[in-house]
Amino acid sequence: MDSCPAPPREAQILLVEDNPGDVRLIEEAFHDGHINNNIHTITDGKDALDFINREGDYEDAPRPDVVLLDLNLPRVDGEDVLHDIKHHPELEDVPVIVLTGLDEDLIESRDLDHDADEDAVLKKPVDPGEFVDVIREFENFRLSVVRTD
Repeated sequence: MDSCPAPPREAQILLVEDNPGDVRLIEEAFHDGHINNNIHTITDGKDALDFINREGDYEDAPRPDVVLLDLNLPRVDGEDVLHDIKHHPELEDVPVIVLTGLDEDLIESRDLDHDADEDAVLKKPVDPGEFVDVIREFENFRLSVVRTD
């Protein structure tokens, strides 16, 4: 009897973004870039913390394989979410990509918790085609499009 390898599992992507237009753009970019993963969209920092800690409405939340994180969030700031992810015993190695509309000089002037650095900071492009290119950068970061166990 032949032994077939288990089919690859979709990667779990946690998108923490409060702007519906940016959420739509990101989801379309994943679709257009043929990056077929399971995207969990959270629209504020408090819910993001509940998701990563599996609390409240998110008790059954999957562990994310990658986090796309906006810095400017309601209720709890994105920098606090970043800190909690990078200090969480089960998530400290999960890649975090900070998505921001901030000017590059402003990004550099913000101290993003120097002991829990993000894995990358990407400026949100306005043009959807540019954003598709940014999403394709995942392959360059070796963030798996499909996760296998």
